[in-house]
Amino acid sequence: MTIKEKTIALIDALKATCQTYGMGNDGNEYKIITQVFLYKFINDKFGYEVKRISPKLATADKWEETYCQMSEEERLELFDELVDIPHLWPEHLISTLWNQQSKGDFDLIFDSTMTDIADKNIDIWSTQTTLNTKIPLFEKLTIFVTDEAQRAPFARALVDKLVNFSFEDAFAEHYDFFAAIFEYLIKDYNTAGGGKYAEYYTPHAIATIMARLLVGEQPNLHNIECYDPSAGTGTLLIALAHQIGEEKCTIFAQDISQKSNKMLKLNLILNGLISSLDHAIQGDTLTDPYHKSNDKQYLRQFDFIVSNPPFKLDFPDTHKKIAVQTARFWAGVPKVPKKIDPKKPKMAIYTCFLQHVINSLKPDIGKGAIVVPTGFLTAKNGVECKILEKIVDEHIVYGCISMPSNVFATTGTNVSVLFFDNSRPTDKVVLIDASKLGEEYKDGNNQKRRLRDDEIDKIVNTFLNKEVVDDFSVAVTYDEIKEKKYSLAAGQYFDVKIEYVPLTQEEFIAKMNKYTEDLEKLFAEGDKLQKAIFEQLKKVKYE
Repeated sequence: MTIKEKTIALIDALKATCQTYGMGNDGNEYKIITQVFLYKFINDKFGYEVKRISPKLATADKWEETYCQMSEEERLELFDELVDIPHLWPEHLISTLWNQQSKGDFDLIFDSTMTDIADKNIDIWSTQTTLNTKIPLFEKLTIFVTDEAQRAPFARALVDKLVNFSFEDAFAEHYDFFAAIFEYLIKDYNTAGGGKYAEYYTPHAIATIMARLLVGEQPNLHNIECYDPSAGTGTLLIALAHQIGEEKCTIFAQDISQKSNKMLKLNLILNGLISSLDHAIQGDTLTDPYHKSNDKQYLRQFDFIVSNPPFKLDFPDTHKKIAVQTARFWAGVPKVPKKIDPKKPKMAIYTCFLQHVINSLKPDIGKGAIVVPTGFLTAKNGVECKILEKIVDEHIVYGCISMPSNVFATTGTNVSVLFFDNSRPTDKVVLIDASKLGEEYKDGNNQKRRLRDDEIDKIVNTFLNKEVVDDFSVAVTYDEIKEKKYSLAAGQYFDVKIEYVPLTQEEFIAKMNKYTEDLEKLFAEGDKLQKAIFEQLKKVKYE
């Protein structure tokens, strides 16, 4: 088996263990799966790094035993040389847990091991809330098993799955490997149900397109700040960081969802973005934006911003707090519906995120990409129309791509991606209609569509080169957009093609006669149907 196959098998084994102990599809299952997976990753990464530092550990038959025999001073010297790796003491190692499985209170030992790792590394290895409350790396996990007698066996079963597998062969694989693994790891947990506005997982293909088009061919990037105000699990940010270079950028994120924050933390760690953990904030971006200027008076502004916000959500509880911020939400906020239906939300909350993204771009250099419902592109009134007018009048928008339907896991809404650039480098806007691209596939009972690699390249190259392709792309001026009432829909700019077929007079008369015959038949069938309905109604009336 390849390392990818082995890693997927480990994830499947952990999920099967949860199911055996009554937590299949349980609301807490994702905590167990993601944290146990992360514990194993950190354990193996620690061993991999300390063996590179210490010849004694590198040549040992069992490095764990040699490490346990080291003095405290020797271990502290190792810690001094570790970079972006949690400090693990002998009692934290999986091998140590394995040797304690016979103890009756093994569930308590397992939980205390996890929380002790978190406590000893909390200064670096934690995220936080808008109120600066630290969210530790790990929490107690066996407490989610209702039957206390089953907790120790459950902990043993989890450890059993970890001991015969190693991540060491995967550490050189980096982004492409861990992006696919992360997607597989959370595929059962990225639904929108149960969260206020989160868990909007962006397909890897769209994240890649957004990152490639934002970064383009800029080889001299350094100290770049990237931001996502609706970060979810971090797919967009990780793709952007990879395109820039993980060592050249810092990630800033915020999302209201506790679940998303835990998954975002895992994603950052898997992809070597440890220094950004402290900037991954859990909280409501619209009411309490965390990332601000040094004097805390204004929103912090960024080099690159990506976002896939929720499209619709009723938020009457926070509406007043948002609506009074008229300078920040210059186009307004959606009105509170008279009747709230949680199953069919009416308020277009994405318009608030759109304004927040535009406000958060650095003047003159900031670039951004945001996913919107395709209906926004032709809005004729309300908040949407005001935003459209601003981004066109001020030449902020420089491109738009309409994606195929059913590309998102959590919504059947047709989506497009808007691209912003405060440097205003062009007098033309690239509009692409990619709605006919992609291949269909089954995702459970749902019919979905995904973009293929060559189609991704086609979109990216067409966009960057501002190519005009029949029924696919146009490059139009801002004045042309205004003439079309600010529409950013590519299809409205395509040339209408009328196929000309030469006909003789006889052929023309024959076609017209055929059309006349067809119409007479349709009218006759309509009359018959109308009479039949009338007769049926008479019978019903008399009966």
